[in-house]
Amino acid sequence: MSKIENDYLNLLKEILETGTKKEARNGVTYSVFGKTLRHSFENGNFPLLTTKKMAFKSIVTELLWFLKGEVNIKYLIDNNCHIWDGDAWVNYQRKVSDKFMDETIIANYSITNKEDFINRIKTDDEFANKWGYLGPIYGHQWRHWNVLKWHKTDMPDPIISGETLFKWSVEGVDQIQNVINELRVNPDSRRLVVSAWNVGELDEMILMPCHYSFQFHTKEIPESERLKLYLLQTDNKIPIQSSGLSDFLDESNIPRRKLSLMYNARSQDVPLGTPFNIASYGLLLLITSKMVNMVPDELIASMGDSHIYGNQKEAVLEQIKREPKSLPKINFSDKINFMGTIDDFINSCDISDIKLEGYNSHDKIYFPLSN
Repeated sequence: MSKIENDYLNLLKEILETGTKKEARNGVTYSVFGKTLRHSFENGNFPLLTTKKMAFKSIVTELLWFLKGEVNIKYLIDNNCHIWDGDAWVNYQRKVSDKFMDETIIANYSITNKEDFINRIKTDDEFANKWGYLGPIYGHQWRHWNVLKWHKTDMPDPIISGETLFKWSVEGVDQIQNVINELRVNPDSRRLVVSAWNVGELDEMILMPCHYSFQFHTKEIPESERLKLYLLQTDNKIPIQSSGLSDFLDESNIPRRKLSLMYNARSQDVPLGTPFNIASYGLLLLITSKMVNMVPDELIASMGDSHIYGNQKEAVLEQIKREPKSLPKINFSDKINFMGTIDDFINSCDISDIKLEGYNSHDKIYFPLSN
């Protein structure tokens, strides 16, 4: 049994047995606070739960969507990923009923069910541009965080002779590329943080970030462990002189460091959201490790309000009866470019280039999604 899945099932039991009953905006929850889950990548196992079948392709699709910096669900829908459909549909219903009073406009947007809404997003680009937009959520904040800056211009101030004119401008900060750059040149930094909690734009988001930030941490690999990595990665078993070993391992591109990632969440739908988040951030750790030539070490989920909805209890009871199976591994296509920028990675990587190996799970369990 994997440690993380065992710990996850124990968390489900704890919430059911000791959780505080609360009335939330979208139903009754049973809640605990301040829990953590940890997974070690030491054996190469990927933290994808086996006590229910997980939609791995959707996990990959959403993460690539975030990394692209996109915030419109059309990319997701075109790739058969529907985890954000409900949020967009609720937003559409609310705005149409609130704002569109003109009969002609109502006729143009009179969609009465989610299936027709999603089909319209898929087939009508103009409609998708308007109603598939989710606001400045994760992808926007990760890749284009808006910053207001005070700049010099090339123009002299017409009022104050000889003085340079300054003005405000908005620039997008690429947090993902920045953290990759920093990992490559300053891996001991304590500022390896990416945040989605942009206070000035929260009210523009269709859903405030649940997992609102993540942080990387590195540590050096002892020379003896680096040698083991070399022997595992190559068929060359020739004896190596102890003198100059470190330089030899460097020349062989053997990583010098291990990389860990901790994500922070203010709110966790533990039956539905937490398994998805763990796998998504686990995949992000693997991708980043390859981009900075480090060994993936540990994934830590740091969770605030961790809850089970009242309508999820029976399904949770079914899941905790199940015996976990062995965890799978991840295979990346050789055509992916990990050595350049995040855009180089994105442009070289299709959803099908990230595959599971050895995933054996129990049957799917349906958990209602509370939008």
